[in-house]
Amino acid sequence: MLRRSLPLAALALGALVSTSALAQDDGDRQVKYKERTEIDFEGVDVSGELVKPSGSLLVDRKKAQFNPMIRLRTDFKPEMRESINEVK
Repeated sequence: MLRRSLPLAALALGALVSTSALAQDDGDRQVKYKERTEIDFEGVDVSGELVKPSGSLLVDRKKAQFNPMIRLRTDFKPEMRESINEVK
């Protein structure tokens, strides 16, 4: 029985001890910004190096080859002979 009530007692003690902090809101506080902001880059030197991929990556690319699904015929002689016989 003591084992069951110990976690419940710890939970109840934690709930009693913990307090939440509530912030008070001041209604008259307002943020004001400058009308114009100027940034001067005259005394600043920016240096760097251009990083880009090398051209060999694009040149060495090979054309993809696929297995042809359709065979292209070079001659239609049998069909031409049959059509001549049909015309006669």
